[in-house]
Amino acid sequence: MNQVVVLCVDGSETSIGAAATGLARLGPADRTIVATVVDGGDPTLVTGVSGMAGGAMSPEELDDLNDVRLSGGQEVVRAAVGALGLDHVDTHVAVGDPGTEIAVLANEVGATVIVVGSRGLGGVKRAFLGSVSDHLVRHASCPVLVVRDEVED
Repeated sequence: MNQVVVLCVDGSETSIGAAATGLARLGPADRTIVATVVDGGDPTLVTGVSGMAGGAMSPEELDDLNDVRLSGGQEVVRAAVGALGLDHVDTHVAVGDPGTEIAVLANEVGATVIVVGSRGLGGVKRAFLGSVSDHLVRHASCPVLVVRDEVED
């Protein structure tokens, strides 16, 4: 069976550390994908359905903003690949909700495991702030390795 590992990064040192720890625990994979998710622009800023009389930006301005965000996401995955010293990996930048988009990616590529970091939020903070790792554990179609930021290798 081919092992397909999806490493989730967000540009933080914590996410790079989690990816490194995950790789060390799992060993070599047949395919490794370094992935990040960027926030998509709010379409209500264009349409004005947010209660404003009209849109706050044009569709072209929203596209430009999303292009900048995608470029930033590409830089995040490039930096992660460099920091992890990986060769022959795929990268992926998605737009939207991180938990949902990573779960969709994992399903599409037939991932055998997702590696994601966790800041170790308590139940109350997680309820208000959400948790990508919590979402993935509940909704991913494959096992999820959650690496706490306190873990040292």
